[in-house]
Amino acid sequence: MSGVLPAPAGHPALEGRTALVTGAAGGIGAAVARQVAAAGARVAVLDADRAALRPLAKELADKGARVLTLGADVRSSAEVDAAVDRAESELGPLDCLVNAAGVLRTGEVTGYSDEDWDVTFAVNATGVFHVSRAVVTRMVPRRRGAVVTVASNSAGVPRWNMAAYAASKAAATSFTRTLGLEVARYGIRCNVVAPGSTETPMLTSMYPDGDFARPSVEGSAATYRVGIPLGKLARPEDIAHAVLFLLSEQAAHITLHDLVVDGGAALGA
Repeated sequence: MSGVLPAPAGHPALEGRTALVTGAAGGIGAAVARQVAAAGARVAVLDADRAALRPLAKELADKGARVLTLGADVRSSAEVDAAVDRAESELGPLDCLVNAAGVLRTGEVTGYSDEDWDVTFAVNATGVFHVSRAVVTRMVPRRRGAVVTVASNSAGVPRWNMAAYAASKAAATSFTRTLGLEVARYGIRCNVVAPGSTETPMLTSMYPDGDFARPSVEGSAATYRVGIPLGKLARPEDIAHAVLFLLSEQAAHITLHDLVVDGGAALGA
């Protein structure tokens, strides 16, 4: 039998590589940054709130990681281009990109504002375009790279009060897969991780009374939402493990894939 054997236990999966993680001040983004750093990569953490990155950067540096903090708004192509230039200048050519920046504005469509819609798409869809274009343009001449976009299971399953979020994540999903088709000839892989309900500030913000786990796990007949068959919320680390797999050489022949990590909440959709 021939083929590449899995890396030995304890071997850093991304040793010697450089990664950029957007939305790194948030729950899933921060968890991804931790996993990527623990896997041996140099990591540039990017967020619109640069100050919020400082505790994470110190945590990673204290553990021996080489880390760079970048304050940039993914809605601005100029800010993104400048941040990517700095990442490559200070850490080296980017091998990995994780699009984890995202916002959530909830409400029924009939009461939704133009501003809520515009911001949601500007971050969740246009932001993915800005960052992916900036990074992949630099990857193409090197003929290598891996991109993972953190989307949502709501991209494929309607969710009450989440029309803009779901639509923006569907756009990001389709964009990432199409990008992957275009750059596959350069050896660049592009995949999607689609979380379901995950224990993050974004989820808790939807339930001001503090009872956020029960409706997610048990579901809601009134809003046509099934619960989570595994009976628990995801942790940010659960999503980060999936992202790390798709960045690693263990996923060397996987591209254009949408990996749903939701405990069965979308019933395999």
